[in-house]
Amino acid sequence: MPSPSTPDPEAHYPASYYAATRGESPVASPLVGETRADVCIVGGGFTGLSAALRLAERGVSVALLEGGPLGWGASGRNGGQVHVGMRREQDWLEKAVGRDDAEHLWRIAIDARDDLDRLMREHRIDCDYRPGYLHADHKARYVSDTRDNVELLQSRYGYPHIRFVDREEIRTLVAGGAYHGGSLDLRGGHLHPLNLSLGIARAAAAAGAGLHAHSHATAIAPCASGWRVATAQGAVVADKVLLACGGYLRGLDRTVDARVMPINNYVAVTAPLGEDRARALIRDGLAVSDSRFVVYYYRMTPDQRLLFGGGESYSYRFPADIANFVRPHMARVFPQLAEVPIDYAWGGTLSITATRMPFVREVRPGIINVSGLSGLGVVLAPYFGRIVGDAIAGGHGDFDRLARLPVPSLPGGRLFRWPTMVAAMTVFALRDRL
Repeated sequence: MPSPSTPDPEAHYPASYYAATRGESPVASPLVGETRADVCIVGGGFTGLSAALRLAERGVSVALLEGGPLGWGASGRNGGQVHVGMRREQDWLEKAVGRDDAEHLWRIAIDARDDLDRLMREHRIDCDYRPGYLHADHKARYVSDTRDNVELLQSRYGYPHIRFVDREEIRTLVAGGAYHGGSLDLRGGHLHPLNLSLGIARAAAAAGAGLHAHSHATAIAPCASGWRVATAQGAVVADKVLLACGGYLRGLDRTVDARVMPINNYVAVTAPLGEDRARALIRDGLAVSDSRFVVYYYRMTPDQRLLFGGGESYSYRFPADIANFVRPHMARVFPQLAEVPIDYAWGGTLSITATRMPFVREVRPGIINVSGLSGLGVVLAPYFGRIVGDAIAGGHGDFDRLARLPVPSLPGGRLFRWPTMVAAMTVFALRDRL
C-alpha cells in the first residue's frame, strides 16, 4: 500500500487514488525572481485556478502561486462530492440573512452547479462525473427536518431535482449505515476532484494566466505599486491579491486567521470490489454523505473501489497510519468490509468558519480572501473564483452578497481560539455517538 502523506507545503502529491489516476497538468514552473502582474493569486486549487482563468479571459494579467503542485491542497484531496446549495440549509439562511439574500444565495448555488457543467463541457475536462447525491440521516429524529427541507426546496425555491427518501427505500440504496431516511438530489453527484483542478489549470494556462507551482508564498507586504508577495526564490508585485488558500493560509493574514480554522479530514480507498459487490453496497452509483457532525461520505470509483471519508483531527499533524485511522469509521457503515484491503489512504486540510458560511471579503484594500467553504468546495469554489475574477475585473455583483454573509471571529481571541474551537468540535462530534 502507498505510504500515507504528510502535510508539507513543498511536497509532491500525496499517495492518493487521485494522484495515481490524474490527468495531464500544464507547465507551472516555480517562480524565480521578481515579476509584475495586475493580480497575484495565492493558492492553486479550485478558487485560485478558476479566478486565474476568468481574469485571463478578461485580459487581466495574473501570477498564481501554489506551494506544491497545482491542485495539491483540499481541491485535489477531497471526497469529490457534488453538492447543490450552501453549507447551511435555506431555512437557516432565511433567518440569518433575510429572505431576499437567502433566495439570492440559492440562485448563486444553482448558478455554481450550472457553471460546473459549463467548465467540464467547454474545456473538455474529463473528471469522471456521475450524477446522484444521497443525504442519509443516521438518527431517526433528523428525518422530519430532512423532509421539511425537501418540501421547502421543492415548493418555495422551485427545485424539482430533489426528493425525500424514506427508511425502507434508503436501505435498498445503501447496504450499510442503518439509515432512517434522507434525500436524493439528482443534480448532485461525484467526480475526480484533482482532474477537475488540473482541467481548470490547463484552461487558465491556455488563456494566458501565469501559473507557478512549488512557489510557497511566505509574506505579503504593501509596496509603492500595490502589494509584494514574496516566495523563497522570488516575488510578485501586483495591484491586487487574492488569497485562495483554504486551510493552508498559515499566518499570511491575521483577519482571515481570526475567522477561518483549518481542520484535517481523511480518506481511504479499498482494493477493487468488483461490479456486483460494488452495486450491492451502493445502488445506482450514488455519492452518499450522512448527518453526522463529523460527516461520513463515500462513493464508488469508476473501477469499483469504495472511496470512504471519515474522521478528523485539529492540528497540522496527520496520523501515522491513515488507513487504520479511517478503517473503524468505514466498518461502522460497512461492517462487511472490515477486512477488505485498503490500497490508498491520505489526509487533507480544509477550512471552516464558526457559522459554516464562506469568508469572502476584501479584508483590506486590494486584498481579497475566499475560504471557509466548510466542505462544499467542489461546486462553490470554482464559481466563487469566477465571481471574484469578475469583481476584480470591473464589477461586484454577487461578490457583495457573499461579503455580507455572517462570519464572526472564532471564539477565544488570538491565544485561545484554537483550543476553544477544538473543544467545541470535540463536543459536537461526541453527539454523533449518543
